[in-house]
Amino acid sequence: MIEPLDLPGVMLITPPRFADSRGWFSETWNQARLAALGFTETFVQDNHSSSTRPGTIRGLHCQLAPFAQGKLVRCIRGAIWDVAVDIRHGSPSFGRHAAAELSVANGRQLWIPPGFLHGFCTTEPDTEVVYKVTAPYDKASERGVIWNDPDLALPWPVPAGTALLSDKDNLLPRLAEAEPWFRL
Repeated sequence: MIEPLDLPGVMLITPPRFADSRGWFSETWNQARLAALGFTETFVQDNHSSSTRPGTIRGLHCQLAPFAQGKLVRCIRGAIWDVAVDIRHGSPSFGRHAAAELSVANGRQLWIPPGFLHGFCTTEPDTEVVYKVTAPYDKASERGVIWNDPDLALPWPVPAGTALLSDKDNLLPRLAEAEPWFRL
């Protein structure tokens, strides 16, 4: 099932699960089946992150063209609050966000197209996230915006004083300072 969210292009994808006495099985990626539903992205790389503590924030990140990445994100252990922020130059929804809870329990995946910042906050201990991307990592193209930018007013599920971030993510600029990057 594919469900469009509040921002154009951002979608929640929920693959079917088939349960029996052993547990469940789910086909998390099937190019032909999703193409029949209109989802025709091509992926070039898979990434995997592990966060031990609830309240760990990764993001808000993106890459500039020509290495802009679309991401198909899913949680394979624990749970996250996953968010996409529109940074497409000239977009009527510039600076707005869409978010969803992704967990091993709900099996949902979030599609974040190129032109969006992406970030997430773990809401359970020992959480693992995997995501497919449409372009390879390119350090020179990497950009980001501070997670708690007051202009974005994202409803993170963790108080600012208890959030755990990397040193790099703690130094990211606000969207107003970073906006010229996104016009390149």
